[in-house]
Amino acid sequence: MKIIKKILLLLLIVFVIAQFFGPEKNEGELATVDAFLAETNPPENIKTILKESCFDCHTDVTRYPWYGNITPVNYWMADHVKHGKKHFNMSNWEGSSVKKKDHKFEELIEMVEEKEMPLPSYTWTHTEAKLSDAQINDMLEWAKQVRFKYSLEPKPE
Repeated sequence: MKIIKKILLLLLIVFVIAQFFGPEKNEGELATVDAFLAETNPPENIKTILKESCFDCHTDVTRYPWYGNITPVNYWMADHVKHGKKHFNMSNWEGSSVKKKDHKFEELIEMVEEKEMPLPSYTWTHTEAKLSDAQINDMLEWAKQVRFKYSLEPKPE
């Protein structure tokens, strides 16, 4: 029995010490999405969806919940944000080629259609981020309009 108490005490000490360390937070400026919003011109309902369901993982601005400061949860969240931004980063829109932007919207359409985005692990704790069928249809309609706009733009050879 003594060995179990010693192990539990050691684990508690390690857990407490781990709280003093954590990954870098994704706390940039919301203005970084201005170029994306200006170029893609989402209507207000889509802006709301983007803010509630997409910005935390796909921009340089993440709203962290209280439990986002607890190790190891903070590392798990940082990894999700890192991967989300790698696949689609609205804060890094300016300067990307039309071909790349079109491809990102093609992926967005696919992920939303298949209800793979937002991630279930995100919507468990952010219920406002879960998209209704009507919101999914609105997102898809807007994204397809953006892709059509990109299809009309000249592409370098």
